[in-house]
Amino acid sequence: MAKPSNALLRAIPSVDELMVSPQLAELSSQVGRPLIVSAIRAVLAALRARIAEHSEDAATRVKPEELAEQLIGEVIADVHAALRPSLRPVINATGVVLHTNLGRAPLGAEFFEQIRAAATQYSNLEYDLQSGARGKRDVHTSRLLQRLTGAEAAIVVNNNAAAVFLVLAALARGGEVIVSRGELIEIGDGFRIPDIMAESGAVLREVGTTNRTRLSDYERAINERTRLLLRVHRSNFQIAGFTAQPSLEELVKLGRKVSLPVYEDLGSGCLADLSSHGVSEPVVRSSVTAGVSIISFSGDKLLGGPQAGIIVGEKELIAQIRRHPMFRALRVDKLTIAALEATLLAYLRGAGKSGHDAIPAIRMISASAAEIRARAEHLIEMLRAGVAAGFANFDVRVGQSVIGGGSTPGQLLSTHLIAIECLRCSAAELEERLRGGISGGIPIITRVENDRLILDLRTVFPDQESVLVESVSAALTK
Repeated sequence: MAKPSNALLRAIPSVDELMVSPQLAELSSQVGRPLIVSAIRAVLAALRARIAEHSEDAATRVKPEELAEQLIGEVIADVHAALRPSLRPVINATGVVLHTNLGRAPLGAEFFEQIRAAATQYSNLEYDLQSGARGKRDVHTSRLLQRLTGAEAAIVVNNNAAAVFLVLAALARGGEVIVSRGELIEIGDGFRIPDIMAESGAVLREVGTTNRTRLSDYERAINERTRLLLRVHRSNFQIAGFTAQPSLEELVKLGRKVSLPVYEDLGSGCLADLSSHGVSEPVVRSSVTAGVSIISFSGDKLLGGPQAGIIVGEKELIAQIRRHPMFRALRVDKLTIAALEATLLAYLRGAGKSGHDAIPAIRMISASAAEIRARAEHLIEMLRAGVAAGFANFDVRVGQSVIGGGSTPGQLLSTHLIAIECLRCSAAELEERLRGGISGGIPIITRVENDRLILDLRTVFPDQESVLVESVSAALTK
């Protein structure tokens, strides 16, 4: 007798038989035939593999006469899954403002029209409207960066690692760059400053020790091959205790004495003074005022804009960097320029609803603990109204948010957290349900502490609160 699996194999319909079904014929009017055929082949191959392995799942035990209907459903689901964007919005309820895994700084909704116009229409990206001749895409952001930082000139590349590479390649290739051992940092995903320097063709000259470097260490290392004095801001770690480091002004004075440019990699790129909010981070303008020759920093960290590497400094050095062949390979596109210009214009307007407050990252950092507590208490009231007794316990507790994104190490923001105890599942199960997008909704990213689900509303937009309540309620009562 033939095995049941053999009978099922003979019952599997062909690609053409499935394609003429009414459901797939209708689907083919909406999407291309190649996509449907590819999905059919994938579904049939998966079924044959399960049968060959004598799997006990329901797909191998279905009746032959019902098989085609099941396969058609799988094909439709596969096509819809293939057409669904992989990059999706999520609700960040972690309290990490610049969450690298969640896209770092969100852009202001007020900037959308400027970005939309650049994306859907032609623009004067590299066209000088006054002369009618070819222009440079730098002008749209450089004019604003010059105003905001006080620098003579500015250019933009695709991220700060690229900025560091380009500065070193343009100004120090074949020569030496002096840097303190205590500043040889590793940034995200294993990228290290010494590796970037090596790829640029510059030779690293380490001075001092991990915790103590003096101005005399730089002086003794200077020779005829020295091209730059490099200062790297420790944006993602701290060194405390028995430490020493020359001031930026002292390093600049030494650079002028020996006619060497001083280059500072600021990393986080803070344009606004955030000290009133408990955040101690060097401001770009302060470095320009101190006389630093070249400064680079990120666009999507404390600046609160799109991913970009911004280079500001002396006009002649910026021009030299811009002429380097790699600048074209590392330059940004019109969408990044539009987003960055919109962000910088908000800074130029200054504090207020249309200025700094229009930049979500700055607004989140600036939010007070009392403001967040009021939002948390209101949200708990809505949760209690939507979740029957016996499903969960809710309370508000004192906590701390972090800025994240490899910036402001050791600096925390006071906040109030919503702690949820699920009485019918573990906190880990509840976190998984929310992360998966309960009932096809928007995924919610949270954290778990002591078997409690923790929500920090600092990083939740007010207009997301109703969705958050609906999703949490559904996950608790699932």
